[in-house]
Amino acid sequence: MTQAESNRAYAPVQMEVHGPVLLVTINHPPVNALGLPVRQGLAAAADRLEQDPSIAAMLIVGGGGNFVGGADIREFGKPRQPPFVRDICARLEGASKLVVAAIQGAALGGGLELALSAHYRLAVDGARLGLPEVLLGLLPGSGGTQRLPRLIGVSAALDLMLTGRHIGAEEALALGLVDRIGKGGDAAKAGLTYVEELLRAKTAPRPTRSAGAVRGDEQDLNALAVARETQRKRSPLLLSPHLIVDAVEASVRDSFDDAMVFEQRVFQQCVDSPQRAGLIHAFFSERQATKVPEADRGKARPIEQVGVVGGGTMGAGIAVAALNADLRVTLLERDAGSLARGVERIENVYADLVAKGRMTPEGRDAVLHRLTSSTEYAALGDSDLVIEAVFEDMAIKHAVFMELDRVCKPGALLATNTSYLDIDEIAARTSRPQDVIGLHFFAPAHVMRLLEVVVPRLASADAVATAFAFARRLKKVAVRAGVCDGFIGNRILSVYRRAADYMIEDGASPYEIDEALRSFGYPMGPLQVSDLSGGDIGWATRKRQAATRDPKQRYVQIADRIAERGWFGQKTGRGWYLYRDGARVGQPDPEVLAIVDEERKRAGITPRPFKPEEILRRYLAAMINEGANVVHEGIALRPLDVDVVFVHGFGFPRFRGGPMFYADSQGLGSILADIETFAKEDPAFWRPSPLLVELVREGRNFASLNTALA
Repeated sequence: MTQAESNRAYAPVQMEVHGPVLLVTINHPPVNALGLPVRQGLAAAADRLEQDPSIAAMLIVGGGGNFVGGADIREFGKPRQPPFVRDICARLEGASKLVVAAIQGAALGGGLELALSAHYRLAVDGARLGLPEVLLGLLPGSGGTQRLPRLIGVSAALDLMLTGRHIGAEEALALGLVDRIGKGGDAAKAGLTYVEELLRAKTAPRPTRSAGAVRGDEQDLNALAVARETQRKRSPLLLSPHLIVDAVEASVRDSFDDAMVFEQRVFQQCVDSPQRAGLIHAFFSERQATKVPEADRGKARPIEQVGVVGGGTMGAGIAVAALNADLRVTLLERDAGSLARGVERIENVYADLVAKGRMTPEGRDAVLHRLTSSTEYAALGDSDLVIEAVFEDMAIKHAVFMELDRVCKPGALLATNTSYLDIDEIAARTSRPQDVIGLHFFAPAHVMRLLEVVVPRLASADAVATAFAFARRLKKVAVRAGVCDGFIGNRILSVYRRAADYMIEDGASPYEIDEALRSFGYPMGPLQVSDLSGGDIGWATRKRQAATRDPKQRYVQIADRIAERGWFGQKTGRGWYLYRDGARVGQPDPEVLAIVDEERKRAGITPRPFKPEEILRRYLAAMINEGANVVHEGIALRPLDVDVVFVHGFGFPRFRGGPMFYADSQGLGSILADIETFAKEDPAFWRPSPLLVELVREGRNFASLNTALA
């Protein structure tokens, strides 16, 4: 191969002439993102289409299994250079000759906007189409908010853009987003056949801007009103969803050219918003969190058979998560009655999916066919991975792991779902500590995406690699954590929850605490979360920790007084809130406020008022400070790992990036100043993290530590 031929072979956009058709292949691994070289290549292809009289049509395809996966994330945060995607889209749509897009794999974001600018579209089996910009705090900024509703209608366009969901070829055809489905996986072959048909029929260019699905009638106006009200309730603090509705409204109200000007204006609002920075940080952090020291040294073991010990709420949820990943599962319980209840919990999950029309009875039966159950440990002998999910008691866990050590095959990964307990101590009860790991799921385990992979001292690199591979199989967001009481998430939770307890005893009502956190962007306040998970869980932990608690530490007993009454939250109808007649949303409870008043008097505290901003400052300062300690001690590898844990496991508003990213945005100096101020009244609790002090002294931030394992 000559150098010229080699350059052409690896060019990001390649052009070949097939009779009267210019075949344009985007070849920019891994997903053909629309980086500058691709945009330049597409602009050159548009020039050739217009200038070469022998060419009657252009077919655009993607190489390597995808059409175009979207913008090039390597350009995020950098000055954008022309030609811009919107300009290329305008050139293709306005071409005097036929332009066709043949889609295979991903056509997402700017990739779908590129396809929308073609005159006709074909998708092959397995194609995925979507406009997921809303998930990054953006909106489609290259004509997507204008071409999509004109092509498929206001309601369908709003659904795709506001959810960011991907659709397949069949749904795209039904919506009118594509014109044909090409069978087989060869988009270029199917596309060339399609273009030749269009040319034989003397088909003229068909600009999407002129499509007539937007009518401006009552149906369109109603769809806009419904979307606006839905976003007001669902995402009151987010910017981009509301601007997407505004941009689609412009497609109803304005000419295409005027609406495009409007789209650019609101797109820039999104780009300039701190929400975009927070959401992009969250996006990158999820991917960075998988880069762990053991990744290069360890080799993941194959996992097809999973054992779950314990059929309670958590164990059943873990079993469902594994079943959903097409794995075979054996559920183990101590007796026949407990086993029957555990199996019933699993079956109820799938029965609910069938009832809601999200699964067919045949699909349910196929999944449950992979589930077996037993009361005998020997049934776990062939398992590649066994996950213990029994009661949070060290003696019980010791007994379980001694049995697993006895019956499980060599090389099987033995995992505990403990939320707090010392996994090094659990591993020491086996003859194979190198194969013991923590897999800390969050309830409900088959719904929540976070999985803390807790690495004890003697765990092998292979065990860690296997745990992360298992997380990917389950489509979980995995974060590596070291061993300590509570690991990353629950350890930090215990500290900021104490800050909340102190504020309640000092004068803030529990309902003011929750309202302040909801106004910040949390879906629920901490007391609501306690009621949802069950007040008995925290009570048991506090009792376990009582023997080792520093007697000089301030201890607030309000939650204990509530738990002593058997008020454990939603499941008992009372907790911090009152849940009348089985209601899912609680009401403030005067009797809880009376308990709070009694405890203030017992502690000799004269209550004072707290403004919402002070509640937030104290709550977040405690969270950030302990997050810094967790990084300082190596429990979390990087600040971004703390961010991922709190975004995915604890409801921290994703658009704020996570507590450590948020701290950087506010300035670490101001966070440290708050902690030092609060320390004047309670120096035992408000102890600045050595890492926080060091970073402020050096003029650095948490982000400077995120590159350590890049």
